[in-house]
Amino acid sequence: MGIILAIIIFGFIVFIHELGHFLLAKFNGIEVQEFSIGMGPKLFGFQRKETLYSIRVLPLGGFCAMGEDESDAGESVGNFNEKSPWRRISVIAAGPVFNFVLALIGAIIITAWIGVDRPVVSSIEAGYPAAEAGMQAGDVITQINGKKIHLFRDITTFNQFHQKEEIDLTYERNGKETTVHLKPQWDEKYGMYRYGYSGGAYTKAGVLETIRYGGSVVRYWISTTLESLKMLVTGQIGMESMSGPVGIVDVVQDTYNQSKSGGAALVFLNMLNLMILLSANLGVMNLLPIPALDGGRLVFLVIEVIRGKRVPPEKEGYVHMIGMVCLLLLMVFVMYHDIQRVFF
Repeated sequence: MGIILAIIIFGFIVFIHELGHFLLAKFNGIEVQEFSIGMGPKLFGFQRKETLYSIRVLPLGGFCAMGEDESDAGESVGNFNEKSPWRRISVIAAGPVFNFVLALIGAIIITAWIGVDRPVVSSIEAGYPAAEAGMQAGDVITQINGKKIHLFRDITTFNQFHQKEEIDLTYERNGKETTVHLKPQWDEKYGMYRYGYSGGAYTKAGVLETIRYGGSVVRYWISTTLESLKMLVTGQIGMESMSGPVGIVDVVQDTYNQSKSGGAALVFLNMLNLMILLSANLGVMNLLPIPALDGGRLVFLVIEVIRGKRVPPEKEGYVHMIGMVCLLLLMVFVMYHDIQRVFF
């Protein structure tokens, strides 16, 4: 079941991503040669006007072929490279943007269904820094180290990523804001450094508040992804902590096993939550300035805008080819560690 659900979730996310490219290409009068979900050999497809719509063997991605790697725009006004840089930028950026929109829609659905985890303190533990600083149940945490807090999960994630770190925490009580300095204390029971406050209860929200908090949920997953990348680059976490397709299937299977006893509604909500996470993650990853990804193509388009002329297509093609090889090697590395972790 985990494999089936993972294929459905990831396939839908990829479909929305490629749909973004497709719709903006059509809007800008660009001919789409092929719209494909999956990679590798074609399973089946059909031709409609100039576009081949296909599904391929490997459910690991997809593509929207618009002739962007062709060195000569030719005479066709519908060729991708014939369009202005700004039109091409809008087409390339549309994929990640559609991923963020999908994540937002999912977040709004979940928030409307179960409510929102406002950053309200529910309890204070005696003997911990929060209690010693005078914090009380009902305090609303608004900032940590100057960073605005929207959800209680913002606080939880910050604590996980910044163990041992002293913080300046701002909370609101009776309309008045107070800032306190907290030094974390080791907790033997949980095996981590803590400040001694708890919260995270979900409460219902109004229509406009639901939309606003839906945006906060997407912002949370984007910032969490960026924070994880920062820790990866700085060596705070190792490459083996990354997950690929095998790891995703394992997470989906575990989530399904833990949810199925609660009924179809709980399974749906947890799968939807995974979709939000993965869609936001895919949007961020694709915007990274890495050759072969959308972000790498955007870099070349921005250079074209600055220079006033296109980077020689042959040189750009070589860069993207090298990037693709590196990404494939990284995928093999990640899949190897996923298999080791899951099966051995």
